[in-house]
Amino acid sequence: MPKEVSQVFDKIIKIAKRSGVIRIRDLIAHGIHPEYARRFCNQGLLIRSGRGLYVPSDLDLTENHTLAEASKRVPSAVVSLLTALRFHNLGTQIPHQVWMAIDRKATLPKVDYPPLRFVRFSGQALKEGIEIRKIEGVEVKVYNPPKTVADCFKYRNKIGLDVALEALRECWRERRCTMDQLWYYAKVCRVSNVMRPYLESLT
Repeated sequence: MPKEVSQVFDKIIKIAKRSGVIRIRDLIAHGIHPEYARRFCNQGLLIRSGRGLYVPSDLDLTENHTLAEASKRVPSAVVSLLTALRFHNLGTQIPHQVWMAIDRKATLPKVDYPPLRFVRFSGQALKEGIEIRKIEGVEVKVYNPPKTVADCFKYRNKIGLDVALEALRECWRERRCTMDQLWYYAKVCRVSNVMRPYLESLT
């Protein structure tokens, strides 16, 4: 590999280590022509993981790789509902899409990969209960366990009441939340009346 090309590749790897998934816009911002991404991809040094997304071929991908990709594509969105349950190892759901919450007034993002499913939150329901996790160098926003449980009751008509109840029981049984937290997020999500009989049955 010529020295000049090697230097460009080293620069791309540094970007990857800092931000995980590499976007074409990241390369342009660092003065690197997008053609280098395609060239290194053809040489097997990079892997195209989605439209305009690349990762080093030797990157140790985790089971949450799609969350890193999704958050890179839509950094303002928060991993929620079924995907948040899966991330926290609560329940038995294996979603085929990454569920993400966005502001009620936000323009619906157009993303071809990974497959995303958006739900719209507003006010406290959007902002409360967010944890920041680092996945493959990417900052991923995900709702914590008790907030996710309350969200599941809020969207029980979409995902099923049985899913919400399973999440609640497992979250409580494994001591991933307190009763105060469950009541707090039930109020934030405006489902305290719905959750009341189920919360009372736990105590």
